[in-house]
Amino acid sequence: MSVFDHIIAMVEPGSTVLDLGCDDGTLLKRLAQEKQVIGRGVDIDDRSIQECIRKGISVFHGDLDEGLKDHPSGSYDYVILSRTLQQVRNPAHLLEEIIRVGRRGIVNYPNFAYLLNRFQLGLGGRMPVNRNIPYSWHNTPNIHFFTHKDFRELCREKHIRITKELFLHRKNPIPPLWPNLLATDVCCLIQR
Repeated sequence: MSVFDHIIAMVEPGSTVLDLGCDDGTLLKRLAQEKQVIGRGVDIDDRSIQECIRKGISVFHGDLDEGLKDHPSGSYDYVILSRTLQQVRNPAHLLEEIIRVGRRGIVNYPNFAYLLNRFQLGLGGRMPVNRNIPYSWHNTPNIHFFTHKDFRELCREKHIRITKELFLHRKNPIPPLWPNLLATDVCCLIQR
């Protein structure tokens, strides 16, 4: 299973979905086909937007660092943010916007505290580069490196409820035993 498979499983059929940082629209296309959602995407990259349009995906050009001010409160059933939270300047504000605009949010992010990352940094003395974090320190789009514990704490501070947590190791679910150490990715369902 892919991370997208797990995200799709969290979405109720026939829902309205806003996908933030939608890239080429692959997730939205699958959601429309598999769950009959009415979806829209937001991305800053012109090539991604062109690819979405080519696929027939409704997409807006937007900078997530500016928030979702053009989207009314409660206008979507789900707002999805996949592997993008670590790339925005103000993650706390974006999380608040996600649950303002959507009844629920689905947030997927790499767990920077994963064991292999710790070994590469602690024993190798270098920033981790691996299948889960494929960028060198000097060309990474990631500007915030956080762990699942950090995400939980931020949600607690912002009064955001995490109603479901899915811990993944290379896209496969794992039990919640030491998730900060063993999970490469985390997928959370959040709401107010």
